[in-house]
Amino acid sequence: MLKRLMRCIGEYRFATIITPIFMLGEAAIECIMPFIIANLINDIDLGYRMNNLEMEKIVKSGVTLLILAFISLACGGAAAFTAARASSGFAKNLRRDLYAQVQDFSFENIDRFSSASLVTRMTTDVANVQMAFMMIIRGAIRSPLMLIFSVFMGFYMGGALAGTFVVVIPVLVAGLLLIAKKAMPTFRAVFRKYDRLNESIEENVMAMRTVKGFVREEHEKKKFNAAAEDIRKDFTRAEQIVAWNNPLMQLCLYFNMVFIMLVGSRIIVSTRGETINVGQLSAMLTYGVQILMSLMMLSMIYVMITISAESVRRISEVLGEVSSLKSPENALTTVADGSIDFENVGFKYSASAEKFALEGIDLHIRSGETVGIIGGTGSAKSTLIQLIPRLYDTTVGTVRLGGRDVKEYDLTVLRDSVAVVLQKNVLFSGTIRENLRWGDPDATDEELEAACRLAQAHDFVVSFPDGYDTMIEQGGTNVSGGQKQRLCIARALLKRPKVLILDDSTSAVDTRTDALIRKGFAEYIPDTTKIIIAQRIASVEHADRIVVMDGGRIVSVGTHEELLAGSQIYREVYEQQTRGGKSDDE
Repeated sequence: MLKRLMRCIGEYRFATIITPIFMLGEAAIECIMPFIIANLINDIDLGYRMNNLEMEKIVKSGVTLLILAFISLACGGAAAFTAARASSGFAKNLRRDLYAQVQDFSFENIDRFSSASLVTRMTTDVANVQMAFMMIIRGAIRSPLMLIFSVFMGFYMGGALAGTFVVVIPVLVAGLLLIAKKAMPTFRAVFRKYDRLNESIEENVMAMRTVKGFVREEHEKKKFNAAAEDIRKDFTRAEQIVAWNNPLMQLCLYFNMVFIMLVGSRIIVSTRGETINVGQLSAMLTYGVQILMSLMMLSMIYVMITISAESVRRISEVLGEVSSLKSPENALTTVADGSIDFENVGFKYSASAEKFALEGIDLHIRSGETVGIIGGTGSAKSTLIQLIPRLYDTTVGTVRLGGRDVKEYDLTVLRDSVAVVLQKNVLFSGTIRENLRWGDPDATDEELEAACRLAQAHDFVVSFPDGYDTMIEQGGTNVSGGQKQRLCIARALLKRPKVLILDDSTSAVDTRTDALIRKGFAEYIPDTTKIIIAQRIASVEHADRIVVMDGGRIVSVGTHEELLAGSQIYREVYEQQTRGGKSDDE
């Protein structure tokens, strides 16, 4: 996992390497300065007692300390700058790789992660890893070095008096490890609850109109507050445990200071400074604080690493997920035509599913043919057409496009040849012109207008004050459902596809507009294979052939007249729609 994440350092490798070097310089200077201060104190004390205060020597030591302090400050400031650059760049690259990985996922891969969970991994989890990364490159060198050097200098300067470190250090280390061990399970549990909280937010925002329509705002507030309260309790519990770090640190710090002051002062007085002098006592106090602060910093790094370990695992799950759909080696890069063949196709959404969503599908569509598909809810109409651009792969059987197995094509080439317009297609934030150019980034204004005329969208677009430069709000909330569908059809037409699939994508337009769209298809894109999934028979009755589906199977295929004569399901739907479902007697 770490090896995979370290690749994200990328162009910020220099900043990552130079930061510990700056920290090394800062730590070395901070460990040297107490030694110089101790000698300075001794020189002052000796000069005072001998009535021979050498100001030149004192000034020289002061200037040395001042220079060292500025160098330490410069090293610390430079380390902060490079650490911020390295950690922010690392997080940027990590998000980039996560996002790129998700873009390559098939629907099967995406089904394994909820969208809310993916958002949490790209935001909260990356932020945790970024913080841990910064603490490691800043503290992983400085704190151990400060600890080791301070312990060494403590024994060198204080001799037996440094024995206090032998007592204090194990107590502090054991306490900090125990606190971290108790807090970590709670921190780990919080991330899964973040996923559920984000799912609640996402679901509520996307379904805001439904929530308001059923006046369920208070219910949604209570549900969200319950999830937020659950996270608050876990964080409070974890923070209450971690809060013991500071009292424990203070206890060890003051115990160490009192012990050194009492015992050290007694030794100085009783031996007249021959065993330990005032300068050494001062250095011992400073090194004691440095030792405890280093341990405290190491404990914080340990806690942050432990917290981020769960985030690293969750991020690695996404980065390590292998897309179930890949372009083959030596993939085909040209689609000959829009002919489609389903040969004994069966499909399950997962290997563990007990029931096939599609079963025994044999269907052959000629290039340029218009085929309608109708069927009740759950008859797998949408599932069928998703196999053509390889949004899913067949479980059994073969789907061919242009006479070749769809698995032989380069995925980009295949999907560029098949345009799918869904009932609930999405418009993105930006102008109408920008949205249309998703179909063809290089489309001219004339081509945009032609596609919109074909999709019966031009008239309402030019009725807006800004025309094709009208801004579309996120999700297309400032246009009607029918307008959104027509813009999505125009966008798909700009791809100049071999196959155009309309998945109930004219459900929000009136029958006259629907007829005009179908008439335009017949006149302007006669060579494009058109598959129209619809609930209204009026949308498909003029198709070359109509496919009737039920329970994941094809039960009838024929023209409108043939199905009226030979398909009971088709005839019943037709009668319900044309005569309101009334019997002949009525």
